Amino acid sequence: MKKINIEKKILSENEKCAIENTFFFTEQKKLCLNMISSPGSGKTTILVETITALKDKIKIGIIEGDVQTDIDAERIRATEAPVVQINTEGACHLSAVQISRALKELPVDDLDLIIIENVGNLVCPSAFELGEAGKIVVLSVAEGDDKPAKYPAIFAKSKVLLINKIDLLGHVDFDIERAKDDARRLNKNIRIFPISAKTGEGMSQWYDWLVQNVEQEKMRQ
Repeated sequence: MKKINIEKKILSENEKCAIENTFFFTEQKKLCLNMISSPGSGKTTILVETITALKDKIKIGIIEGDVQTDIDAERIRATEAPVVQINTEGACHLSAVQISRALKELPVDDLDLIIIENVGNLVCPSAFELGEAGKIVVLSVAEGDDKPAKYPAIFAKSKVLLINKIDLLGHVDFDIERAKDDARRLNKNIRIFPISAKTGEGMSQWYDWLVQNVEQEKMRQ
């Protein structure tokens, strides 16, 4: 009986398009980051606050991924940042082809940074490369400190871990040092920023990292 590896075919096609996206970003000298988390971690709030705080320093465009609705895209649109909505209609992740199509709707020439807000899921999005320069994983303290251990792939692949909603520490059972240690065991180079998008605590360090990496991308030959 002949076996057909469907998964390999799907991932190989996605990988081909992801490489094309990477080439596009490199050629245009645009930094692209893929933000991934569970639902309710605060990704959209982080993006709204980031766009607002950095509006005079860097121009940010957003590709917004959701299963249904454009609720989050409307929140981004209120900041006057360009945003393209992708509804996956049930799929648990975005694909490189979807990103390629969305890029045609963004004013890329006018942007310094493109952030993909992926579908809320810690598993599926980690397996699909989109052509981004790096992944940003968001973990809220309300989710529990065991997530790096339980969902290692995304933490192992990410450049940055944003531990959000630290204003709730003391009200929930979350050992922040355990979360940090588990993430660093998976990825010794991961940058970790404890933040509260609601109060602004720790956000300046995240902003500095973004601005620095945008400038580095512009300097690349």
